[in-house]
Parts: sequence; structure tokens; C-alpha cells
Amino acid sequence: MAAERIFDRAVSVQVRGCGCEERKLNVRVNIELLSVSNPVHKKDLAVRLTDDTDPFFLYNLVISEEDFQSLKSQQGLLVDFSAFPQKFIDLLQQCIQEQNKDIPRFLLQLVSSAPALDHTPVSLNVVETNPFKHLTHLSLKFLPGTDAEIKKFLANCLKCLKEDKMMVEEKLKRTEEDLTRQLSYTQQSLSEKSRELDKLKNEWTSYTTALSNKHSQELTSEKERALQAQTQYQQQHEQQKKELENLHQKSIQQLQNRLSELEVINKDLTERRYKGDSTVRELKAKLSGLEDECQRAKQEVLSLRRENTTLDAECHEKEKLINQLQTRVAVLEQEIKDKDQLVTRTKEVLDATQEQKVILEDSTEEKQRHIEKLETTIKSLSAELLKANEIIKKLQGDLKTLMSKLKLKNTVTIQQEKLLAEKEEKLQKEQRESQEMGQSLRMKEQEVCKLQEQLENTIQKLEESKQLLKTNENVITWLNRQLSEVQMAKKLDSPASAHAGGRAAVSPLSMPDRPSFHSSGLSHPISPLYAFQNFLEPIHSKNGNSQCPVSKVQLSSQLLKPTRCSDAHTVPAAGHAANKENGDQLGLESKYLKKKDDSIPLRGLSQNTLNSEYLRPYLPAKAQPSPKTAGTPASAYFPGS
Repeated sequence: MAAERIFDRAVSVQVRGCGCEERKLNVRVNIELLSVSNPVHKKDLAVRLTDDTDPFFLYNLVISEEDFQSLKSQQGLLVDFSAFPQKFIDLLQQCIQEQNKDIPRFLLQLVSSAPALDHTPVSLNVVETNPFKHLTHLSLKFLPGTDAEIKKFLANCLKCLKEDKMMVEEKLKRTEEDLTRQLSYTQQSLSEKSRELDKLKNEWTSYTTALSNKHSQELTSEKERALQAQTQYQQQHEQQKKELENLHQKSIQQLQNRLSELEVINKDLTERRYKGDSTVRELKAKLSGLEDECQRAKQEVLSLRRENTTLDAECHEKEKLINQLQTRVAVLEQEIKDKDQLVTRTKEVLDATQEQKVILEDSTEEKQRHIEKLETTIKSLSAELLKANEIIKKLQGDLKTLMSKLKLKNTVTIQQEKLLAEKEEKLQKEQRESQEMGQSLRMKEQEVCKLQEQLENTIQKLEESKQLLKTNENVITWLNRQLSEVQMAKKLDSPASAHAGGRAAVSPLSMPDRPSFHSSGLSHPISPLYAFQNFLEPIHSKNGNSQCPVSKVQLSSQLLKPTRCSDAHTVPAAGHAANKENGDQLGLESKYLKKKDDSIPLRGLSQNTLNSEYLRPYLPAKAQPSPKTAGTPASAYFPGS
């Protein structure tokens, strides 16, 4: 067996135990490729976790190609076995790069089921953090080292330390020999250099005496030259002094003028300075206030960061709770959807009736307007008729007096009679039309009355369906309460039933036919109708002839048929036999279970009545799934699981 070391570095790891606070630990990760040639050439990946400070801290993991295939299918990896070690090393290097940051992007977590790392299996998780979620890229399960493995590891460590010690001792001997050689060589060179130094000192003393003599002679000559130059410079200085005095007086006058101007400018500048000082003070006060606010903001940021870490942990726990609750919500949402469909259908019927009502109201308004127009025309015609009658009366009076003039006016009277006949025909036609309109109005009013009656009937049916829904929900809640009471009674009567023996099998409170739902974490069964059919009979017999607290319950035939079919497969025959022997009806009277023509069926409750997972132990042997399909194959990876 040949071992090739690929990676050996210390990495900071977050240790998480059951009911303990998180802590950081420096763990050395050692990755090796083990090649085995007997009987078949194979390569295994060996990962070892050790602590430099604790020699008994040892966790091992050996992954073969077969184990890697199961790991790949479990965690959805997209890498082959040949590329897996390098990818794992890349993830570890990213964790090393991010470990010194305040909020690292990549973390290594060592998760243990026990409160402390007391030789229990642990899992090493490579986690990527983001503001939304902690993503685990890889999770490897390590087994604690046995005593033999720890001894072997310690022996290897001792062997390595001894080899290092031998290497260091050899290096020490070599360095000592080199240093002794260098010492002897430096001592010889020192003696030679001291001799050379003595010679140089003697030469230096002779050279300094000669230089001092030369410098004294040069000094005397230089002093004479300096005196001559001094006299010349004094004369030049006096001349320059006079010129400078004249220039100085002129410059003083100019400067005085300039001074007066500068004083004026100075006053302006002092005023500006005072104003600037006042503004500076105000700005300093503002700056101090802003600095205080900045410090407060920093403190708030620190407190918020701490709160954020606690909130992240709470959020992780709440996400688990949300996942559990979402499964419940999905079941409840299906029931709500079915009820919503019922309500939408009733609403559609209501909307259709309201639309018909609005159309009829519009048509009645239009007909009333038409009738009003006809009445106005009739009034105008009646006025014209009155006028015509007055004219006829006048003409009759004139006829008596003007009989002589009849011959001349016969033509006029004939024309007037023709006009009158035409107007009378028009009057008759309009009267007929008004009668027909009145009849049609009466018909429409009758239709409106019928539609209003239909609307009232539909509203009454809607209210009845709502009451039905409420009563059904009350029945379900009451049944669930009865079930919980029965469960409590069963728990209390369990020690008594152990002493009673065979009598407990006959008692109605023991309920052998009821499936238990302890694994699901629910205190009541999922199907209330299953409980309705199974448990009402014993409760009824227990309470005697006491009536059900719910006054009236109407269950439609559509709701009862599927529940009967589903309960026929799941409920054992013992409950039916007990009902036949007692000869009693269920807790509700038969009049509540009759089908009504007006009742609206409750859909959707039969869909979620029974859960096959909870009733699997109560199904017959043929209906249950085979253990081969149900069980998962044993994996070479994770021997503990």
C-alpha cells in the first residue's frame, strides 16, 4: 500500500455540539491517496483530522470509489472520483482564505450529536454563507479513531519526531564544526590586522606632525592677507552705509504709507477673522455632535451585528419550523381550495341572478318611458278631441241659423267629417296600443316577481349551505375533541388494562381499531370522517342515551360515499361487528344523514380524509408495499448509518 500526501495544513473549524455553544478549534487536515494493488489496483482517499495540541484527537475517513458513488448520489455531486480530491482541497483553501475575516463566506463546521467530542462520530460540513441561506457544499462523516489507530498515529508521530531530532542533531554537529573553523580563521586574521594597525598608527603620527608645521606657516600668511582685505572692506562699507541710509529713509516713507494701508486691511481681516472664528466654533460644535452620533451609530452597528448573528440562528431554526408547517399548510390549502370552489360557484349563481335582475330593471325602465311618451300623445289627442267637439257644437248652433248657407258649405262639412273620421280611427288605434302596452307591462311585472322569488330562494340556499359548513366544522372539531379525550383515557387506562387482561379488548374505550399517529407528531387523526365512523358508536354507548351537543348536521351523499369507500379498506371488521351486536346507531340520528335535494355537496374533504403513510400498518398485507422497494440499500460509505 503506497500513500501519497496531497494536503496537510491547519484549518480553523467551528465545533457545534448538541446543546452547547459554538467554539473555534484549529484542526490539522491531512489528505492522502492510498493505492492498493492486491488483488485489484484501487485508489482510496484517506482524510484524517488531528489537533496539534491534543494528541488523542483523531478522526478518520476512507472513501473508496464505491463509497464515492453513494456519496455522489446522496449529495448531488457533479464531480468524478479522480477530480474529487482536488475540488475538496480547493474548498479547504477557500475556507483558509476566509477564516480571518469577520463574516467569512466559506466555513468549516464540525457537527457532533453529543454535547462534546467524546469519541462520537462527527460530520465535517463545508458551508457557504450568504444573506439568504447557509448552503452546505459537502458533508463528510468521520469516525473517531480506535485505541489501535490512536496508538499507530502516536507511534508515527514519535517516529517523525525522532527523525526530526536526528536531522537537527546532525545539523548542530555540522554547524559546530563550521563555527570552530571560522573561529580559528578569524583569530589568525585578527592577529594580522592588529600588527597592521600598529604600523598605521606610527605612520599617522609622523604625518600629523608634518601637516601641523605646514598649517602654522600658512596661517601666518593668511592673517596678513586678511588684515589688508579688512581695511579695504571697511572703506567700501562706509560708502555703502551712506547709500543705504538714503535708501532706508526713502523706504521708511514708503513703508509708512504702506503701513496705513495695511492697518485698514488688517481691520477688515480682523473682522473677517472674528467671523471665521465664530463659524469655526459653530462647525466644531457641529463636528463634536456628529462625532457623538457617529460613535452611537458604530455602537448600534455592533449591537445590530450581534443581533444579526442571533437572528441568523433563530432564522435557521424557524426555517425548519416553516418547512414542517408548510406540509400542514399544503393539506389545509387543498381543503380551503375545495371550499373556495364551492363559494365561487354560489357566487357565480348569485352574479347571474343579479345580472338578470339588472337587465329586467333596465327593460322595465325603458318600457315605463315608452308608456309615458304614449300617455303624453294620448293627452295631446284628447285635447285636440275636446277642441273638435267644441267646434262641432258651434257648427251645430250655426247649422240652425245658417241652413240657407248649407248648400254652399256642404263641401267644407264633408271635408271636416272625413278629417274627423280619420282622427277617430287614429284614436281607436292608439287606445288599442295603450291596452297592449299595459298587458305587456303586467307580464313583465310578473316575470320580475318570479325572478325576485328565485333570488330569495338562492340566498336562502346559500345561507343553508353556510350553516351546513359551520355545523360540519363544529362536528369535526367536536369529534377531534372526543378523539383527544379518548386518547387521554387510553393513556390513563393503559396500566389498568395491563391488570385487567382480556376485559380490555372488549371495552369500547380501548379502541383497538384506531391507528396511532405518534410518529407524525399530531394529537388527532387526519381523517375526521374515519374517526366519525370508528369512534361515535363506543362514545354513544358510553354516554348512554345522551344526545350529541350539535343540534342538526346535514352531510351530503357525495361526502359520505368516498369516506365509506376509503374506510372500507382501512378500518378492520371489529368495529362493524361491534355495531351489529349492539344494534345501535351512530352518535348522530339518521335524519341528519339523509340526502337533501337543496343541500350543496361539500367537496374536497374526502381528498384528505386518510393518509396512507399513517394507516399503512392497518392495511392488508397485499396492499402494503414490499420491504425491498421501501428499504434503502446499505451504503459502504457511513458505516455507522
